[in-house]
Amino acid sequence: MGHAGRSERRTQMSSTTLSIIGTGRVGSGLARRAVDAGLDVILSNSRSPETLARLVTELGPRTRAATPAEAAGAGDLVLASVPLSAHTLLPRAELAGKTVIDPMNYAPTPNWQALELDSNELTSSELVQRHLAGARVVKALHNIGPTQLLNLFRPAGSPDRTALPLSGDDPDAKKEVADLLDVLGFDTVDLGTLAESWRSEPNTPLYALPYLGQPPADLTAVEDVVAWAQQAPGVPVPAAQVKELATAAVRGPAGFRM
Repeated sequence: MGHAGRSERRTQMSSTTLSIIGTGRVGSGLARRAVDAGLDVILSNSRSPETLARLVTELGPRTRAATPAEAAGAGDLVLASVPLSAHTLLPRAELAGKTVIDPMNYAPTPNWQALELDSNELTSSELVQRHLAGARVVKALHNIGPTQLLNLFRPAGSPDRTALPLSGDDPDAKKEVADLLDVLGFDTVDLGTLAESWRSEPNTPLYALPYLGQPPADLTAVEDVVAWAQQAPGVPVPAAQVKELATAAVRGPAGFRM
């Protein structure tokens, strides 16, 4: 696409309102990047808009807080950044007709497990799509950490621009999310349908590690590796590498398995 197409897309996107349900590390990290890129952002969490006052003040006048239902109704695009175990609490009616970005990953715990995911009958995003039957779910922003997201963005056309995978069943919704990620400073690689989204899930070569670089050799304890990963500035991952890693993926047990 030429520069004219890119700038037109950027102009369209700059009038976009991004709603975020869930303001943990992923939700608040994306909010920061979106505000810096010139987007309006509505924040919501499971508690109340008042609990977000400090974050709204910090992020500035392009940001406001709302309830999840209000945020879902008002957003052009919605990031559903809640634990996967809470996906059935997402406001289904208000998300009908919306493009919903799903950055959730499956982490089975003694308190919550999904047999359809354990058996690989469904991917986690297919489970989310089933709940949000009227919405268009796009799996994205699930395999890069917030610190790397805030460090690796680059202008369009930069030789060291990082690419992120996305998956979805609706081509128009995938284009909307690709346009958003372009404005946020990233290229995208379409991995296909939600059924194929396992190719970038935990325990695949495309999950997190390519964006982190090599951990220091003296880190052996899991908690030390996690602490390092949360702070690592990250390394650029070009689109060709994303495609290569997605193609090489072999489907194993779903979810985080330490």
